[in-house]
Amino acid sequence: MSQEKVSTTGMPVIVGLTGGIASGKSTVSAYFAKLGVTIIDADLIAREVVEPGTEGFEAIKETFGAQVLAEDGSLDRKALGAVIFNDVEKRSQLNAIVHPAVATRMLELAQAAGNKGSRWVIYDAALLVENGAQHWLPEIIVVSASTASQLQRIMQRDELSADEASARINSQLPLQDKVKVATHVIDNDGTLEHTWDQTKRIFEELTDRYGTP
Repeated sequence: MSQEKVSTTGMPVIVGLTGGIASGKSTVSAYFAKLGVTIIDADLIAREVVEPGTEGFEAIKETFGAQVLAEDGSLDRKALGAVIFNDVEKRSQLNAIVHPAVATRMLELAQAAGNKGSRWVIYDAALLVENGAQHWLPEIIVVSASTASQLQRIMQRDELSADEASARINSQLPLQDKVKVATHVIDNDGTLEHTWDQTKRIFEELTDRYGTP
């Protein structure tokens, strides 16, 4: 897929934000937004770059065919998920389409924030470490929680059994592996006030280091 070059003039520092399932990443992301930081959400971008009419959508349609399309012609995510679930080659084909498009769009959004005066932004992505972003991002914030907390939250949120919740956790890269590459860790096992205090402290550190977000 072709990618347009993105100007890096005035590009803000991109700070990664990640965590594990039910660790509280969304809460921390909302806190940073409340403090005035531009949040670039990988999940939203991943949906945007495969909307009908985009290069990503056309590439997926060409690669996987009509079986992954809904009746209205849009992408049937459930069908696509079924196609790639147990097929490493097909999953790699999808990643080769989506990941570059997401990266390009992320840089465009970061550039737009920089053009408005932001000195740093947050890139919120669940698979940040899995995709090796720690090798090119200067700051990685990991939201951490104990396995017991994750289990309890998943069971309550998704109405799953303990075994089902454990399976969700075990399907991901262990949270401790993400903590190892973090430049900042937010412990989300305590109260929301404690999480807010940690978020604010990191916000102040990054603002001192890079300027106004």
